[in-house]
Amino acid sequence: MKTFGEIIRVERENKGLFLRQVAAALDIDQAVISKFEKGERKPSREQVIKFAKYYKLDKELLIVAWLSDKVVYELQDEKLANEALKAAEEKINYNKKK
Repeated sequence: MKTFGEIIRVERENKGLFLRQVAAALDIDQAVISKFEKGERKPSREQVIKFAKYYKLDKELLIVAWLSDKVVYELQDEKLANEALKAAEEKINYNKKK
């Protein structure tokens, strides 16, 4: 599965756009977008939605990529990451039933 940064970089390159063009269209600094693409900085939910609209991508799929990047960043070095993810899934399902 591609990261949020990989998705937006590939979209930009496929459309033949420069960072400065995307930055101007989205009103986000060019250096910040570059860091998003490299995975060096995480965008806000609002910024993710801006990218989805701009590139005409499925908003939910892009949000899932963004959320999964956040989870991976937090858990990647944890020995018990998979167990923690299972427990979190159970908690989410339990809270939805409340």
